[in-house]
Amino acid sequence: MLIELTHSLINKLGIIVLSAFMLSKSKLFKRYILKEKLTLRDKIIFSLLFGMVGIIGTYSGIPIDDAIANSRSIGVIVAGLFGGPAVGIGAGLIAGIHRMVIPLGRFTAIACGISTILGGVIAGYLKKYVDTKPKKWMWGFLIAAVIESVQMIIILIIARPFDQALSLVQLIFLPMTFINAAGTAAFILLIQQIHEENERAGAVKAQLALSIATQTLPILRNGLSQKSSQAAAKIIYEATGVDAVSFTNTQSILAHIGVGTDHHKVGDLIHTNITKKAILLKQCMIGQDKTDIECHKTSCKLKACIVVPLYIKDTIIGTLKLYKTIENSITSLDIELAKGLAHLFSTQLELSEIYYQKELLNKAEIKALQAQIQPHFLFNALNTIVSFCRTDALKARDLLMQLSFYLRNSFKTTGDLIPLAQELKHIESYLSIEQARFSERLEVKYNVDPSIDCLIPPLILQPIVENALKHGLMSTKQGGKLEINAYKNEVGVYVQIKDNGIGMTPQKIKAILEGTDLTAGIGIQNVNNRLKSIYGTTLQIESLVNQGTSIQLIFSQGGED
Repeated sequence: MLIELTHSLINKLGIIVLSAFMLSKSKLFKRYILKEKLTLRDKIIFSLLFGMVGIIGTYSGIPIDDAIANSRSIGVIVAGLFGGPAVGIGAGLIAGIHRMVIPLGRFTAIACGISTILGGVIAGYLKKYVDTKPKKWMWGFLIAAVIESVQMIIILIIARPFDQALSLVQLIFLPMTFINAAGTAAFILLIQQIHEENERAGAVKAQLALSIATQTLPILRNGLSQKSSQAAAKIIYEATGVDAVSFTNTQSILAHIGVGTDHHKVGDLIHTNITKKAILLKQCMIGQDKTDIECHKTSCKLKACIVVPLYIKDTIIGTLKLYKTIENSITSLDIELAKGLAHLFSTQLELSEIYYQKELLNKAEIKALQAQIQPHFLFNALNTIVSFCRTDALKARDLLMQLSFYLRNSFKTTGDLIPLAQELKHIESYLSIEQARFSERLEVKYNVDPSIDCLIPPLILQPIVENALKHGLMSTKQGGKLEINAYKNEVGVYVQIKDNGIGMTPQKIKAILEGTDLTAGIGIQNVNNRLKSIYGTTLQIESLVNQGTSIQLIFSQGGED
């Protein structure tokens, strides 16, 4: 009898396992089971669903002496372990009350109904503990075995006559306990498989998003334009397998690749109402059919889409859209992919904006340097030239030509990089005029390797030379000597500007490099910042008070022509 009962229960268990398998393949079930936090509506749905699984377990049971050997507890235990106390109790009440009222197996109806509800309570409150364990199926097996044992005890306590209850328990205890525990473990394994498949798919999507972001990074570095959008859309289209990809700004279509290019044309105003809503409401919009998309062309083959806004800081600058040609085909993974891409693109675009603003700032600082240098120097130079007009006309003519070159070079220096020779010629013109002005107080010496062919940022040496002259040499009555040395090796080009003036204290050097010394103006600080930004190096300053200062700049090989 025991063997026959075990064999029959195993056969009946197949119904529960089949139900579990069919549930595991349902998109609706997957969507609910993958939620991290269940709403009240979700809990009610789960309670009804697993309660029905419990009822199926009752009806698929085997009648024995006015009782039923069944698999009812499987659905209730799984409900508690995955849905928590509320779902476990809900499913237990549904399956338990049903067991109490149906006209089958009346001998154990009350005992089995109570034990079913209690099983839901126990499983529900053990959820948090089981969630911390790696092998949930094994814990499900053990918990189900314990709950079945509790059910047998309740049958012995409540069912009468006791002798009949004892005979029943002796017959059904081992097969029901083992088979229902195994069924619970199998059900849990199927649900775990859903989570594992989702994690694998999520990992693939994350890797895909990262791959796309890596490819589009250099493209979007210059901002969101028709050209950059078209290139980025092509990469996404080829990588994701969606039917169409589109980028828009807040007014018009920047790019459209795939199905629908005949009427979703670059440069046209935005056609789809779903895109307009995404921009207006500043939120992701999902369309699962043509009525959601609301394209102006009724014959449009695009039947599902997700529209995600693109931001720079808190301002919407456009949208990314992924389209499919089958209704209700946008999955949760598609949504996560689109949101992830939009977030990465928004970050890239924000960085490009920061880079652009930094470039503007650098150019503004150069302009400020030009404006700072020109006025006071121009007045002093003109006064010097006027004085030579009376005493040495040829000298005055030469100085006027030097001034002309200096000013012309200052006004046209707007590029990113210029030849080192041009910067040195600019400095030579400046120092020629200053030598004429200070006469014997200023001595200048050049030691420059003529083979150097190097590109450097404009006006990067001028502030250092002017600072050495103004604050180093001319602060003493006797003046001094200024040396400009330039040579190269395997690392790069070294330029040294050296004077024998009043020198600086270590504290002053530190303040200049940190930008807290206001007496140096923006010149030295600007040079140091630009060196750090472009070459990753800083000014090397060595100085002794009353002995002089040496400032060295290193231009790496990346700056050579």
